[in-house]
Amino acid sequence: MTPSSFFGRPEFDAFLFASVGEDKSGVELTVLSALTRLGFDPWQEAARLSELPRETAARTLASAFALLPEGDWKIAHVATVTARLVDCLPRHGVLPIPVAAVATVRRAGNVKTGSMQWLFWLAVAVGWFFLVSHLTANPVFESAPTVSTSK
Repeated sequence: MTPSSFFGRPEFDAFLFASVGEDKSGVELTVLSALTRLGFDPWQEAARLSELPRETAARTLASAFALLPEGDWKIAHVATVTARLVDCLPRHGVLPIPVAAVATVRRAGNVKTGSMQWLFWLAVAVGWFFLVSHLTANPVFESAPTVSTSK
């Protein structure tokens, strides 16, 4: 499970976990950490930016990143960086995978799991049958005749 799928928005993973660069201390800065440092909710901001035209989203993101202290990127290169990052956003108008499709896949997985369980228990039953039949047919486990020592 990816970190953002916990929040229910995995379609933004590529965008939120894309690298912006390194900050002054050498720590990698992702879009997620940059938006968090700026006080934005990263998933809400990603959703809002994905609704905008690409150029507008890139300008909006560039103006937000301009508020960050400069790292290994230069203010002059912010437009290039944000254009690359905006390309990671899901396309406007593209619908995420419908819930019904996910439920169908889960049901198909359950069928496979159910048949595997059935085969497992069948194998256990056949093994048990052979074990019991071997033990009852083996004379080692029959009672031994008593030997009398009297003459």
